Amino acid sequence: MSPFLAELVGTMFLIILGDGVVANVLLSRSKGEGSGWIVITTGWGLAVFFGVFAVGAISGAHINPAVSFGLWVDTIIGGPSGFGTGDLLAYIAAQMIGAFLGAIIVWLAYLPHWSETQDADLKLAVFSTAPAIRSYGRNFITEVIGTFMLMIAVFTIDGPAVSSDFAALGALPIAFVVWSIGLSLGGPTGYAINPARDLGPRIAHAILPIPGKRDSDWGYAWVPVVGPMVGAALAALFWAAFGRW
Repeated sequence: MSPFLAELVGTMFLIILGDGVVANVLLSRSKGEGSGWIVITTGWGLAVFFGVFAVGAISGAHINPAVSFGLWVDTIIGGPSGFGTGDLLAYIAAQMIGAFLGAIIVWLAYLPHWSETQDADLKLAVFSTAPAIRSYGRNFITEVIGTFMLMIAVFTIDGPAVSSDFAALGALPIAFVVWSIGLSLGGPTGYAINPARDLGPRIAHAILPIPGKRDSDWGYAWVPVVGPMVGAALAALFWAAFGRW
């Protein structure tokens, strides 16, 4: 499998399980309906574990354009990541396609439940994030902070200060980090921290024949795309400034 295909498949797996847990909690007459935020954040953490575990040995399992962008920024400023511009563009394309396909599969898995769910906002929430309090500038800051924490974890887990025993845990540390971010910082915006996770499924929502759906909230869509990219870039600069420990 090529790195391009690995990123596509890994991101698709991420969205199948990540958007899938949101559908389970939010859609009417699902077995998990109403089970809450702890279930959603745990499901997303496990989704990250599965996506990284499945393709990490092939592509490094970025499965997130912000992670790829952060590694590219680190390379540009002289860091050891070695992630070039061609790699960046290929990975982002693969991640977006994978996220779009994963969202379609979730739609198929919950096919009987769309017509049973009356709240159009809940249907959109299966596919994309939305703020608890809409304030684009403040929502942007939240996404920057969340992704900054994720990217620092990516850098340090692979950094020189990490023992071989810890590194052997593979996908598990990142899964715990994403779970932690959801529990601690997910309240204001739903913690996209991944442009593909939000934009790919949002496009799927826009084109799928979902009964009773609303618009896809394109006015907000830039926040979970631009915010994570800025957060990842700031993390690369921070990591470099403090000696890439």
